[in-house]
Amino acid sequence: MLKNGLNYGGVITLLLLTHLSMLGIVLVRGNYQAPQDLLYLALAVLGLDLIGIIAAAIYRQMTYTLDIMLLGILNMSLIFQSCFGGVKLDIKHLITCVAAMVACEIGFLLTRNHEWIRKQKKYIYIIIGILILAILTLTGGRSMWITFKSFSIQPSEFIKPCFVLICAASIVELHKKIKVLFFYVSIDTLCLLAMTVVIFGLQWWCRDLGSLPTFAAIFGCALVCRLCYPRAKINKTAIAAMCVGGVLLAMVAWMLAPAYVQERLHADIWADPYGTGYQQCQALIGVARGGWLGVGAGHGRLAGVFAHESDIVFCTICEEWGLLYAGLTVVMILIMLTTVLMNPPKSYYHATMTAGVVAAFVAQMALNIFGSCNLIPFTGVTLPFISEGGSSMVTCGFLVGMLKAGQSPLFHHEVLRRKQAKKQKQGASAQNGKVSA
Repeated sequence: MLKNGLNYGGVITLLLLTHLSMLGIVLVRGNYQAPQDLLYLALAVLGLDLIGIIAAAIYRQMTYTLDIMLLGILNMSLIFQSCFGGVKLDIKHLITCVAAMVACEIGFLLTRNHEWIRKQKKYIYIIIGILILAILTLTGGRSMWITFKSFSIQPSEFIKPCFVLICAASIVELHKKIKVLFFYVSIDTLCLLAMTVVIFGLQWWCRDLGSLPTFAAIFGCALVCRLCYPRAKINKTAIAAMCVGGVLLAMVAWMLAPAYVQERLHADIWADPYGTGYQQCQALIGVARGGWLGVGAGHGRLAGVFAHESDIVFCTICEEWGLLYAGLTVVMILIMLTTVLMNPPKSYYHATMTAGVVAAFVAQMALNIFGSCNLIPFTGVTLPFISEGGSSMVTCGFLVGMLKAGQSPLFHHEVLRRKQAKKQKQGASAQNGKVSA
């Protein structure tokens, strides 16, 4: 864990060297028309590094590990996105990277106090309801996107952190149960189950089944944490019944899946390489063409394929930068996620919240990478931090802030202690002023 001060100087140096080496590769092997195109990109990347480092030094907190790693991954993403099809600074992606960093700090400040979050549960439910209502009324059909002329937003992305929060904030209420017929149940658990059914139903209605595994992973982690909760007192029979019910539910969902889902499950992309299988066939060809070191930044052919910067971005990076750099990017994201699991949780709320966030990221990464490489049915979900998209980037930043909150928690008694210490300091200062007078 990196403490405030100069202890993280070596990590900062490594961060700058990583980005400088990538810019050096673009200089030597990149496809740019004028030197100023590369200059603008370098100024944006190094400027964002400098701003992030200064902000981390000024803004005092318990740990900077996630801040530094997030900054490194976002600038790698900016370099990737600015080189697809030719080197030119991607202003839109630069803005979303800054927005992700701001969202990270907001998520950290809002979610570190579990007592405050528990009091806001009803408002979180209301926010989820408003987002669902917006999807149903403003998308213009069975879609997840709300479009305003040239601007688009995906409200379902913002449901993810809210869903993680209600899973984590309601877990301490498990010992408050009431008797319904022959069973003792928790009201919060029933509300969470109802919201889960609503969210799953929304994904089904909007034909966005690619995001279902992400929400299922979050709910699965919350369920495991509930089963392990010391005060839950759930017997083995109930656990076995839930496992059997989950298996049966999965089998029913498999059998009732729409025709287009069944088609994806059994599709042979090479049977129609210039039709329905065009996107994935080109993605696989791009990976093979790139090899280990890639064809060079901006020299890839996938830049002309639909969703090269989002749904199949992993393959686009493989083509231009090589499988080595693409794998390194994934490893960096995984390291950032695993660092929060190495330290013991400060509370059951923070443990559940951290597990839910990590599950969401891992599920989404697996869906994007394996789907674009045709190892599983193609889902079209984004790769966290790397794919282009404002809604996804802001949500990812907020989720990282939640991970930071799990590492640097704030409890109610700590807040009172700090306020009392501040009052005592102010009183002592006023007393010293009077004595001096």
